[in-house]
Amino acid sequence: MNKTKIDWADYTWNPVTGCYHDCPYCYARKIATRFAGDVRMNMADSRCVGDKENGLLELVQPFESGQTHLAFPFGFLPTLHHYRLNVLDELKNGQNIFVCSMADLFGEWVPDRWIELVFATCKEHSLHNYLFLTKNPKRYAQLAAAGRLPRQSNMWYGSTVTGPEQGYFYDADYNTFLSIEPILGEQRFIQNTAALPKWVIIGAETGNRSGKVIPRKEWIDDILSYCKDLDIPVFLKNSLKEMYGENLIQEWPKELMERKMGLAKKGKLIGRCFLCGKEQMKNQMQNLRSRKGRGTPTENFGYLCDGCYQIMKNAIENNKKIGVYDDENR
Repeated sequence: MNKTKIDWADYTWNPVTGCYHDCPYCYARKIATRFAGDVRMNMADSRCVGDKENGLLELVQPFESGQTHLAFPFGFLPTLHHYRLNVLDELKNGQNIFVCSMADLFGEWVPDRWIELVFATCKEHSLHNYLFLTKNPKRYAQLAAAGRLPRQSNMWYGSTVTGPEQGYFYDADYNTFLSIEPILGEQRFIQNTAALPKWVIIGAETGNRSGKVIPRKEWIDDILSYCKDLDIPVFLKNSLKEMYGENLIQEWPKELMERKMGLAKKGKLIGRCFLCGKEQMKNQMQNLRSRKGRGTPTENFGYLCDGCYQIMKNAIENNKKIGVYDDENR
């Protein structure tokens, strides 16, 4: 689990790594290759299990080589890291998590079993929003048709679209989005207004690859205009900041902005009104304090929202009784 520099997510989580797509601009393959070590020697190690013949590997424990931890001991060969399925326990507050930034979890080569393990872990940690992304969106459709694609409000299914002929996944029963990164040409992907994503992310190719595509501003302006007309939020990545400057648009769907709090943090920040039971940020409420006796320090015993504060104030002034929120734990 890593805090990420990817500007549309908070964390990346990679229970599966590796990919068999052959994208010339792929950053993930370069990273995995750089930090792999001796792949042939690592694959001969007894810790490497799974379907070696078809290049679908599994690791039960982190792969340590001497004093070094190898995050990608088998390079960019698809690998299921079982030990990473538990790391979500480390996050106590709701986050936007990009799942498998170093893999395509929905590639044709990925066993259903791997996908189902990831889905099950996401369901067990419903505090967070999970953003999936694939270049193989038909796998989403296949899983949905089989009733195996979770319809969770906190699970978002993204399709990578770099050219005008690429398909994407849309279903009104799911949260879907498009990642047009890197944008490699003029886009004409939204032809049917009945099949709209709920979010569009746009980014330029980074790095110094030979043949790197420099996007034209009119390509992006066309998408911005189209999405504005259809009320689709758009997120321009920082790779386009030089082009747009202070006018760089970075919008999120409201569902991804309303992150959930862990119970511990919620107890510290959220108060419940003593009279009506309404929950609100404590710093926006009136703090009720009392003393047990003369000379003793004041202690907090509850909070009042502004509306109930006025009701209590008027009741005290007029010597009236008022009802309070019925909470046996108060």
